[in-house]
Order: sequence, then C-alpha cells, then structure tokens
Amino acid sequence: MTKYNVQRMKKQFAIIMAAVGILCGCQKKETAFQYNVDKFYDLEILRYDVPEFDSLSLQQKQLLYCLSEAALWGRDILFDQNGRYNLRIRRACEALYVQRDKVQCTTEEWAVFEKYLKRIWFSNGIHHHYSEDKFLPEFDQAWFMAACEAAGVQYDPAILPVMFDPEIMPKRTTAQDGVDLVACSAGNYYGEGVTQAEAEAWYAAHKDNSPEPLWIGLNSQLVKDANGDIVERVYRVDGLYGEALEHVVYWLKEARKYAENDQQREVLNKLIAFNETGDLQLFNEYCIAWVKDLDSRVDFVNGFTETYSDPLGITKDLAATKRTQLISDNAQWFEDHSTTDPKYKKEEVKGVTAKVITAAILAGDCYPATPIGINLPNANWIRKEYGSKSVTIDNLMHAYNEAAKGNGFNEEFMIDDEIRAIYEQYGALCGDLHTDLHECVGHGSGKLMPGVTKDALKEHASTIEEARADLFGLYYLADPKLVELGLLPNMEAYKAGYYQQMMNGLMTQLVRIEPGKDIEEAHMRNRQLIANWCYAHADGEMEIIERDGKHYLQINDYEGVRRLYGELLAEIQRITSEGDYPAAKEMVETYAVKVNQDLHKEILERYKKLNLAPYKGFVNPVYQVTRNAEGEITDVKLDFTEGYIEQHLRYSRDYSALPSVN
Repeated sequence: MTKYNVQRMKKQFAIIMAAVGILCGCQKKETAFQYNVDKFYDLEILRYDVPEFDSLSLQQKQLLYCLSEAALWGRDILFDQNGRYNLRIRRACEALYVQRDKVQCTTEEWAVFEKYLKRIWFSNGIHHHYSEDKFLPEFDQAWFMAACEAAGVQYDPAILPVMFDPEIMPKRTTAQDGVDLVACSAGNYYGEGVTQAEAEAWYAAHKDNSPEPLWIGLNSQLVKDANGDIVERVYRVDGLYGEALEHVVYWLKEARKYAENDQQREVLNKLIAFNETGDLQLFNEYCIAWVKDLDSRVDFVNGFTETYSDPLGITKDLAATKRTQLISDNAQWFEDHSTTDPKYKKEEVKGVTAKVITAAILAGDCYPATPIGINLPNANWIRKEYGSKSVTIDNLMHAYNEAAKGNGFNEEFMIDDEIRAIYEQYGALCGDLHTDLHECVGHGSGKLMPGVTKDALKEHASTIEEARADLFGLYYLADPKLVELGLLPNMEAYKAGYYQQMMNGLMTQLVRIEPGKDIEEAHMRNRQLIANWCYAHADGEMEIIERDGKHYLQINDYEGVRRLYGELLAEIQRITSEGDYPAAKEMVETYAVKVNQDLHKEILERYKKLNLAPYKGFVNPVYQVTRNAEGEITDVKLDFTEGYIEQHLRYSRDYSALPSVN
C-alpha cells in the first residue's frame, strides 16, 4: 500500500446511493422542457427529463419509487464521509436559512450566505466537488454568529474555525508529498489521531491476497480504541451510519416486493444482507448477482462503491442500447485491431454488457453532479470471471446538450465556421460514441502481465487508466469500422470529436482551474495528458494560432492526429500492462499537471465574458405516490417543478436520520 493510496483508496469509496433506471424505448419529448434551474459561482443547476416514464407498468413504477427512497436515505452518509464537520455546518446553515425572516441584514449579505449554502449542497460538504479545495464564505464570522443569535439557531462553536480559517482542513483529499496524507485530509475515513503510518500498517496486515479477495476498507472507518489500537467501525445497520442504513434496508425490502424476476430479487437480497451485516463477502456476491441480472427492465446501483465513476438512477434506452450492444458485440475485433503490442491484448474479451440508460434518480456522490458513463463492478477478478456492465446515461447528456444550445461557447473557441458546422452536426453523436467506446471496450481492453497488480501505478493509476480508455475510444472514433456498423454516417463526422477533445485538453477545460493552480483531478489530467503529448509530438498535424490576440486550435491533418492517438495508446497500454510506475510518473508530471499560465489567463477572460458555468449539476424529479385506503401504492407520477433550494431543504428534512457527530 503506497502512502498516497491509503488516503486515496478510502476517498474512492464514498457512498453511492444512486439507483434505479428504466429499460424503455426513450423518445425525446417534442414539448418544451425547462432544463435550466439555477446558476451561482462556477456552478449551474439543470433538470433532466425521464422519457416515457408514464409508459411503465405499475409494478415497475412501484419498484422505482422504493429504490429512489433507498437511494435518498444515503445522503447524510456522504456528507459525513466528506468531512466530520459537514453535517454540523450544513444543518446550522439550513436552520439559519429557514429562520431568515428573523435576521436583519442587507440583501447583499443574505445573497452571499444563500450562495454559500447552495454550494455546500452541491459539493456535499465544504470542499469543492472537483478541485477538493475548501471554499470560504464571503460573509465574515461575526455576521454569521450574529445572524444565528438573532434567528435562535444553536450550533457547535467548533464549526467556526473549520468554516472561516483557510488553514484548517484546506483540502478534502491531499496529495502533497512530504505530509501525513491521512492527518492533512479532511475526509472522514479515519478517526482523530490516526496517522498515515498506522493506517498503512493496518491495511498491510489485513490485505486479502486470495484469488477472490475481499475489498478491505470498502465500508469502514479506521479509528483508535481506548488502548490506542487501530480498529474498524463498519458501516452496517448496527454499526457506523446504522441510523441511515436502517431506512435504506427498509426501502430495499419494500423494493423486493416488486422485483421483476428471481435474479433481480437475488440482487436485492444480497444488498440487503450486506447493509445489515457489513460482510464484504456478501458485497462480492451482490456484485456477481448484479452482473448476472441482464433481463430486468429496471436496473439500479446502490451502496458503497468507488466515487469517481459510479452510478445513479438508471433507465435503459432501447434504441441507443442497440448502439452500445453493437460496440460490445465487436469488442474482440476492437481488441485485436488496436495499436497495442499483441502480448498486452486479451485473447478473449468477454462479458461486457452494454446499456444506454435514462437516469430516474441521482443520489450520493452522483448528486447533484454526476458521471455520464459507468463501468462496474470494480473488482478485477469479478470482471474476469463474470463480466461487467457498461452504461452511458443518455438523458443527462441530452440535458447538457440542450442547456448549452446558443450559449456562444463554440463561436468563441472554435477556429472557424467550418469546424463549428461539423461540430453542430456531429458533435453530440461523437460525444455519445466516444463515451460508449470508452466505457464498453476501453476499460475492458488489455491485460496485465503476470505479477502486475492494479495498484502498481500508485497515485497515477486513475489518470493512466482514464487516458487508456479515452485513447481507445478516440483511436476507433475515426475507424471505418464505425461507418460499416452504421454508428457513424460518414468518415467526416469523427472530426467533430477529434477537434473537441484536442481543444478541450489543450485549452478550454482550463476554465475549471483557478489561476496559478495545477491540475489535480484524474479525468482532467487524463485529457490534458493526451492533448499535450500529441501536441508535443506533432509534426504539422496541428498548431495553435493567434488571431486578434486570441489563440485557437487548428488541426491540419486529422488522420495524423489519429496516428498520434494510436502511438500514445500503445505506450499507455505498455505502462499499464507492465506496471511501469516510473514511466507513468514521468508521463503524468510532464504532460498532465502543469498549466500554461498565460494561455490560462486568456481562456478565463474569454470564458468570463460568456457568463457560463463550467460545472453542471441536477435536481431530481419528485416521485408523487398515490395510495389506497389500505396504504398500497396505486400510482406513481413524476413532478419536474421543484427548485434547487426547495429540493435540498426537503431532503434535509425528510431523509436525515444521522446524528451530527458520528
């Protein structure tokens, strides 16, 4: 266990109480749908549609409702995992907001307080959801204390330095060399006084080296007992977070009444037992059962899973699923024809089940911000023996695209009308296809050499793996095979995807980075690594040119860019297969981390004029239930009118069983 991986591993297992989806033929509504909800700081809140929900059977709606309730009861767990003071801070701020009529203050003072609270909700705590830096209030401590006193709000005084002192808990997860990564990270996966060395020693002593290993540390917090020894506090009904997990289990049992088939019922049984006992063997059995459930129209993911790529509410789109199934059916062809060395290729690619789904509820670490693609389970031995499920979330991508129409971004950053026209016509399609290739075949491609483990690349593993999957998708996005399969209309369309990736990696994703900061998030590092490496190794294929004081990407040879993608894919796969940590470190530190400060300043200034928010999140639909005199559910409808503030206040009121200190 490396120093970095101790803290990083615990961070990656935040709760994902996201569930439910519908397997249905999803046609976009022709009537107007209001996607835009709210905007503050660098964040924008959107609404997503759930096409054809009304066409589902009553049993499917009943199942979805119960799964959505189970998902929402995990909300407080994530807040507490992200920081031991988060629930105390959130609840104090919410109580002040509810009693706002008692506070005498200016409109400006109240506006900055309201934005601070909205930001806490978005990030599930007081650290930015993406950069993980602590964000400070724009109001001062004296104002907050006076406002709470006027409103009669009681709070723990210990929250004040955590909120207002920039030196206290500045990072949710730190990756700084030379410091105690456990002690210097705000995440609440270790108790007070636990050191990095002690955590490393505990994990080393408990590591499972069996052929079917248990995921030690997945559902527990390490603390010191009265004797100073390290012990686990396990997440289970009679353990840590038990007050919330009791509700989760109740609603999973209610969902079991409406299971569509025996396999889905088995998934629910295993998940219920895991939450009740905390037994990691049951988690493995749950993952296997979930992979085997291929026929249910409603699918779900619920529990403690890796944070950066996990799920949500799920709804399958039959037309788009045909697209992903075509890719999965040809997974062996893609593997065989990649640019990687034959010794790193899988002789048999199997078990990739691909779906395009429509989110029906988002929760946990997938709410409000969420991934648009998922590949689970994470355990390599389960993927090898039983396969995996790969999904892309169609209605969320549709919401992003609809909300972005006419915002001026393409006109500002794309070089000319020709590339804008190509992107307008094919950009959404290429985005969908690249996500499908990334999730369906990219992550499942390649193999490790004997003796190499998934931890070999240490702190750079996530960046390298995302780059590997992205490059796999990018290389094949320009392959005639996609035209042959009917997935692309012609060999011109892929240019939209290539231009967008290079422009984003070299320039426009920098709008998410604060001036003077390095890139830290794995997905952003991956995108810059690919773009910077290709640009550095280009020989006329592309260039950045200046016009009227602004810089633009110009691609001169798209086929040449594909060759560069193929060369980098081969090297990234070699690094992965051989577990070449020094090469991974050099690759990441050379191309993925540092930012061109002059270009960064220019991009930020241009972006600011557009009045756009670089980060997007969502509000959920409200499940409205009709019951008969016996209390039985007779109908379920979705309401799409709830606002961002109203939703979070309701969730805090109705789904908040945990004490403020756990």
